[in-house]
Amino acid sequence: MRFQKLSACLLSAAVVIAGLPTIRASALSAEEVKAPSAILMEAQTGKILFEKNSHEKRACASITKIMTLILVMEAVDSGKIGLNDMVSVSKHAASMGGSQIWLKEGETMSVDDLLKATVIASANDCSVALGEYVAGSEEEFVAQMNQKAQQLGMKDTTFKNCYGLDEDGHLTSANDIAIMSRELIKHKKIFDYTKTWMDTLRGGKTQLVNTNKLLKTYKGITGLKTGTTGKAGSCMAATAERDGVQLIAVVLGCSDTKTRFSASAALLDYGFANYSVTKPSIPPEATAPVPVRNGMQSQVETTVDSSTSILVPKGKGGNVKYSVTINQNITAPVKKGQALGKVSCSLDGTPLQEFTIRAKTSVEPITFTAAFRLLLKKLLMV
Repeated sequence: MRFQKLSACLLSAAVVIAGLPTIRASALSAEEVKAPSAILMEAQTGKILFEKNSHEKRACASITKIMTLILVMEAVDSGKIGLNDMVSVSKHAASMGGSQIWLKEGETMSVDDLLKATVIASANDCSVALGEYVAGSEEEFVAQMNQKAQQLGMKDTTFKNCYGLDEDGHLTSANDIAIMSRELIKHKKIFDYTKTWMDTLRGGKTQLVNTNKLLKTYKGITGLKTGTTGKAGSCMAATAERDGVQLIAVVLGCSDTKTRFSASAALLDYGFANYSVTKPSIPPEATAPVPVRNGMQSQVETTVDSSTSILVPKGKGGNVKYSVTINQNITAPVKKGQALGKVSCSLDGTPLQEFTIRAKTSVEPITFTAAFRLLLKKLLMV
């Protein structure tokens, strides 16, 4: 048995993460993850490292609030609303059941405090108050939630409310939760709330305790959201980071809270034990000027967006190979940002990732007007 487990680990370490939607995790069996539905995703690349019934449509309880938070954070970042804005609580928001901070109709609270309560205490009343403030009504806000889900490619998801209490047709999947979790953590401000263990509101009268117990027990944990209802069971979307590896673990339908935390930790442990990230080493020829035919300039400068790290099995970072492909038949006009080629990364002959080579500037085609303008400019410089 020990030999078999060791062999499985070695096999997993040798598996190359290709440009495929899923990497089969032979070192972690479905039976070891005590959840009916689960997924493990690396956040920077979006690579799936493990999945178990990941597209099964299920109730998700307060994990719903991840999408609520995406829309609120987008509104904050765009300047549509501010963290210090004061929100007047409606009768509808104050009427929510489940987890709440017992908002009262007409009570005012800042967006910042409503976010604290939504994230830390999973307050349903605060979720509705935020949704109404952003969109005018919960109904319109839920419509925007579903629209955003479509934009993100969340094909398994239909939202019926913005807080997560059981409702017919209110469904999502572990896969879709990983997608929206990845989107939410692009808003770095959210970690100010998700990493907070305890806080207070109303001048210290209301105490908030985070429902994510992994904050106290798991190294590198950064969030993200828990949820429990009768239909959903115990659910969790957990985010953590170690040594540049950012992981998202989702478990749905666990039998109890202890199981959801242990299952989430097992997924995260597997990811950190088996994978690492390496920064791409872009070859110099990828950023060399590219010839342009029939242009006002004979060549165009190039750039490569290589900010995304490459995910590899641990110990394989130094073995990544790079190849450059550039279109040698570029004809003006060339627009800034236009794709001109690509840098392909591979490991042991298997594709890993591609980075696009783009034009750094625009190049106009040669025309009489453009040529005359250039000639006039040169004459004026004499």
